[in-house]
Amino acid sequence: MNTDTMFAFANALFCGALAFSVLRNEKRSVVHLAFVIGVVVLAVESVLNGLAKEAGSVEEMAEWQRWQMLVLSLLPGIWIFFSLSYGRGNYREFLKRWQGLLMLAFLIPPGLGIFFKEQLFRQATQVAGHWVLDLGLPGVILNLIFLLAMVFVLMNLEWTYRASVGTMRWRIKFMVLGLMVLFATRCYTSIQALLFQRIDLQLQRVDAVALLVACVLILRALFRAGHFDLDVYPSASVLKSSLAALLVGLYLLVIGVFAQAVKFFGIGGDSFPIKALVVLAALVSLTILLLSERVRLHGSRFISRHFQRPLYDYRNVWRSFTEATASCVNQAELCRAAVKSATDIFQSLSVTIWLVDDRRENLVFAASTFLSEAKAEGLRPEKTAVAGLIQFFQAHHEPADIDSSNEPWAETLRQCHPDEFRKGGSRVCVPMIASDEILGFMVLGDRVGGVSFTWQDFDLLKCIGDQIAAGLLNTRLSQKLMHAKEFEAFQTMSAFFVHDLKNTANTLNLMLQNLPVHFDDPAFRADALRGVAKTVAHINHLIGRLGSIRQALQIKPVPADLNELVIKALAGWEENAGINLVKELGPVPKVFCDPEQIVKVAINLIFNAREAVTREGQVQLQTAQVNGWGVLTVTDTGCGMTPEFMNRSLFRPFQTTKKNGLGIGMFQSKMIVEAHQGRIEVESEAGKGTTFRLFLPLHTQS
Repeated sequence: MNTDTMFAFANALFCGALAFSVLRNEKRSVVHLAFVIGVVVLAVESVLNGLAKEAGSVEEMAEWQRWQMLVLSLLPGIWIFFSLSYGRGNYREFLKRWQGLLMLAFLIPPGLGIFFKEQLFRQATQVAGHWVLDLGLPGVILNLIFLLAMVFVLMNLEWTYRASVGTMRWRIKFMVLGLMVLFATRCYTSIQALLFQRIDLQLQRVDAVALLVACVLILRALFRAGHFDLDVYPSASVLKSSLAALLVGLYLLVIGVFAQAVKFFGIGGDSFPIKALVVLAALVSLTILLLSERVRLHGSRFISRHFQRPLYDYRNVWRSFTEATASCVNQAELCRAAVKSATDIFQSLSVTIWLVDDRRENLVFAASTFLSEAKAEGLRPEKTAVAGLIQFFQAHHEPADIDSSNEPWAETLRQCHPDEFRKGGSRVCVPMIASDEILGFMVLGDRVGGVSFTWQDFDLLKCIGDQIAAGLLNTRLSQKLMHAKEFEAFQTMSAFFVHDLKNTANTLNLMLQNLPVHFDDPAFRADALRGVAKTVAHINHLIGRLGSIRQALQIKPVPADLNELVIKALAGWEENAGINLVKELGPVPKVFCDPEQIVKVAINLIFNAREAVTREGQVQLQTAQVNGWGVLTVTDTGCGMTPEFMNRSLFRPFQTTKKNGLGIGMFQSKMIVEAHQGRIEVESEAGKGTTFRLFLPLHTQS
């Protein structure tokens, strides 16, 4: 058994141990199972590579390699599924969004491996003491699909890493880094296979070394508690730039140039995998340094100390914080953005926001960089403890160090925000108060390097806490305003139907008042029957309109005689006793309106005038042409209205001065007239009467 074979079998054993460890020690979910299956497939692939190295003939070696390619075809679907679901609280959204790609990844590569197994390689040749397999067209396509899938996996892993903050990022860093090392290397070997349309078995050493490095990094990640228990919420938008793509490109460039140099000068060919490993290790080390929060902290301190920068550039801090939170439209988005910004500003890995519920009895988990919703639910304090916490901060509005106090309120917060590190510095609670009301608490801890919070930190925390509280209050008020507008829209649409039914009832009431006097008159009875039939038809028409209640007011304007519309609105009124009605209908050109709607407005104005006057009062109707408008004037000598009512309530729904009125008619009338591009003017004085003027556009001959 040669060295390559032993290395391949060792990798397989290492992968199997990783899979067994996760399967045995972690809870079983789709994410865990995807990881276990993916690692097991990598182990099987390593075993097949080792068997190919031990083959006694070319045919046997090629057969083992075909089986290896068949196993390789299973990797795209499994790892794409894992990369879309690992660490994401909203992974179902991503799986649904990419379900088409997942289906193709699970079907096409295995289909190529199964149905074109014999065509994956054309022939095997020996070059410089090692075997090279010339790819057939199915093999080329399979390698291309594998390359694209691995790049997509790298992009998703980076996507998850960027969306994580604080302790969540600390937990997943080595898992993401290990998988990125593995798949970046596989991208390189796939590109080599596509460029030369052949598989150089020597490059399998590079894959084996990358798998070993990845296993070590993943093993390091497994020692960090909660590496799978995460609730990261990446945005649903596609990344416009990718550090993963940059690192993969840099690695491919360096290794590609290095390989061409080896080929050109013909030296060091046997040690090429070792040199490639050195470059890979250098890039991995550089990436670890760049991702290390501690290195970033010391670098920031060095710059601040030697270039005499202040502790905070408050202008930039405030701009970045407001930009991160300004576009948030609900409390969940605002809290997630706030904890992410607080983590970046204070280099605090553990940040949690708890909100006070409407009854001020319980704390509600809002967002955290290290707690999942399930874990937070188990840490939520009892009502009595919450009451003591609110009482303390109601009297002390400043941020407080919860590790320096043994009082009950501090113990409550320590329960809500457990330590992640033993040397993470102190934990601080920032009350979020707006209008002297406590809306919630933000708790910070586990600062990088165990640095304690200073007075400058406390001042900035107080400002940020107040800003978050203002944002929470605004979102609450926005939600209430939205509900109020929805209810107002419902009232607006229903107002039309209620008012129409009220006018219909008034018409029937007039008929009933005249019925005892004129019942013996056959003409009156016939007219009454026609009136009843017309009223029933109108009610049925209103019922039919209920189906289109969501639609806006629609008018069908036509040329119409304003005087005829007024006479139609007055039909049956002149016989009604007790009304001193004066008509002055002057010559008016035709107006451009919807007759049915304008008759409703006229009826409403006349009804209002009649109800406002006593038996000795008078209602006067006038029509005229004024400055290019057709004008209907309705004047009464009734009770009138106050200036305050006219300014604030006259044209608003459900506002009225009448004892039995609904306050709908004028609101509806104004909407109808404005839909005709007209207007209503009103003059009134309390105790002396009211005048309404209805202005409608004249019909212009075209």
